[in-house]
Amino acid sequence: MGINRRHWARAAAPLALALLTVTGCESTPGARAAEPAAAPSTSAARSVAQVCAGPVAGPAKAPAGAVTVDPSVVGDLAAKTRSRPPHTTFWLRPGKHRLDPDRYAQVIPKKGDTYLAAPGAVLDGRRKNQYAFGGTARDVTIRYLTVQGFVAPQNEGVVNHDSADGWVIEHATIRDNSGAGLMAGARQQVRASCLRDNGQYGMNAYKTGGRIRGLVVEGNEIAGNNRDDWERRRPGCGCTGGVKFWAVDGADIRGNWVHGNHGAGMWADTDNNDFRIEDNVLESNDGAALIYETSYNAVIRDNTIRRNNWVEGRRYADQGDNFPFATVYLSESGGEPRVRARTDKIDIYHNVLEDNWSGITLWENADRFCNSPANTSSGDCTLLVKNTKRCAQPAIARPPLYSDCRWKTQRVDIHGNRFVLDKSVVGCTVKCDRMAVLANYGTYPDWSPYKGDRVAAAITGRQHNRWHDNVYVGPWKFVAHDPSRVLDSGQWQGTPYRQDAGSTFRARDGG
Repeated sequence: MGINRRHWARAAAPLALALLTVTGCESTPGARAAEPAAAPSTSAARSVAQVCAGPVAGPAKAPAGAVTVDPSVVGDLAAKTRSRPPHTTFWLRPGKHRLDPDRYAQVIPKKGDTYLAAPGAVLDGRRKNQYAFGGTARDVTIRYLTVQGFVAPQNEGVVNHDSADGWVIEHATIRDNSGAGLMAGARQQVRASCLRDNGQYGMNAYKTGGRIRGLVVEGNEIAGNNRDDWERRRPGCGCTGGVKFWAVDGADIRGNWVHGNHGAGMWADTDNNDFRIEDNVLESNDGAALIYETSYNAVIRDNTIRRNNWVEGRRYADQGDNFPFATVYLSESGGEPRVRARTDKIDIYHNVLEDNWSGITLWENADRFCNSPANTSSGDCTLLVKNTKRCAQPAIARPPLYSDCRWKTQRVDIHGNRFVLDKSVVGCTVKCDRMAVLANYGTYPDWSPYKGDRVAAAITGRQHNRWHDNVYVGPWKFVAHDPSRVLDSGQWQGTPYRQDAGSTFRARDGG
C-alpha cells in the first residue's frame, strides 16, 4: 500500500547525498494548478465527459411495474427494498430522500434490483448516515440518482459499500461524501457518472479477500476528490486520489475526464493486471495523473494528460528532493508474460503530455520485495509466488525466487507520444523537466540479495525498458540509473543508454 519511492536518499552513494545538500529548488513560488471550470481546449482535440455540469435526467414518470418511492416518508426506500422480491425496479420521485437517522441505516438491495431516479431525486445522508447502498446482492443497477452527504469512514465507501459483484452505476452523481463515493466489485460498470468532491476517493476499487475482475469505468467525470486531504492527515498512507485500484484483474478505463483531484488522478496499487487506459483526459490533478504501482501488463494509449502534478511536484522540489516526480509514474510495475492478460508488456503510446511537472518515471525500489520491511504493500507478494514465506534466505538468492520475489519495472515500451513542456506555463526553472528510469542503492534488510546497484543496473539496461519514436518539444532532461545522473538528449540517446531512437527533439521551441 502506497509508494516508498525516496529510499535512494538514504541508501545512495555519498555523491548523491551531497547533491541533496547543494541542489536548491528554483521553482516559481506560489504557482498552483488551475482547475478548469469547463471542458478544456487542447492542441490534441478530445471531447471530455462533462457529466457534473449537465447530468442526464431520469424518467419523469414511473416505468410500468416499478415501485414508487416517496421522499416525504423517511426510510421509504430502504423499507420498500426490504419488502419486495429480487429483481424489483424502484422509481424515486423528485425530492430529497432520507434514510432512518441511525448511522448504519442503509439500503440493502436484493439480486437484480434496479433503482431509477426521477429528475431532482436525491438520496441525502445528512452527514448522519455512513452508507447509502450495501450488502452482497449481485447485479444491482443504479441510474440517474444523486447520492450526497454520507459519512463513510476512511477506506470505506458509500455506494456498493460491500463491493458486491455485477453492479451497474450509470448517469449517477455521487458527491460531497466522506470516504469513497463508490466501491467496486467484479464485473462492475461505472458509466457517464459524476464522482465529485468526495472526502477520500471518487471510487475505491477494493474487495476484501478477493480480486476484482472485469471492471469498466467509462465516460465519467471524476473531479475534486480527496477533499479531506488524507495524505496530510496520515502522511505516507497512499490513500488518496480520484480513483484507487487494488488487485483488479482486467479493467477498461476509457473516455473519462479526471481533473482537479487533490492527489493522483488514478492510482493502481498492488497486483493489478491487464489494464487498458485509453481516450481519457487527465488534467490539473495535484499529484500524478496516473500511478501504476507493483502491478502488471497495461496499455496506456490515446490519452491527453496536461497540467498535472504541479502541487506535489513543486512541494517536493521546494523541500530539496531531487527525485524525478512525474505525471505518469510506474513504480515496480512492468510486463510479465507469465501473468495472463491482453498484453505482456506495459505499452504507453499515442498520448499527449503537455505542461505537466515532468513526464514519465520508471522506478524500482531495490529494498522492496516480498517479506521485506520496505514492502509498503504489507503482507502482499507478487503474482508469481503463491507461498510468500519462500521469499527468504537462502532460497531468495537463487533462481527462480531471486526474480519472482520482487515486482519489477520491466518490458515498458514508450513510443509515439508527444511531450510538450513550457516552463513559463508550469512556473518553474528546474526539476519539472525530467523523463527517468532509475532505482535506489539497495541496503536492507540484512538478508536482502539485492544490495548495491544491482537493481539500478537492471532497470536501466537489462529489463527491456525502452523509449523510441517520440516527439519532445521544450527543454527536456533525462535521468538514468540513479537521481545523480541527469542527461541531455544526446547522452540519453548515446551509449550506454541508447534510448529514444527515432525520436525528435525541439528544445528551443518552448511550449
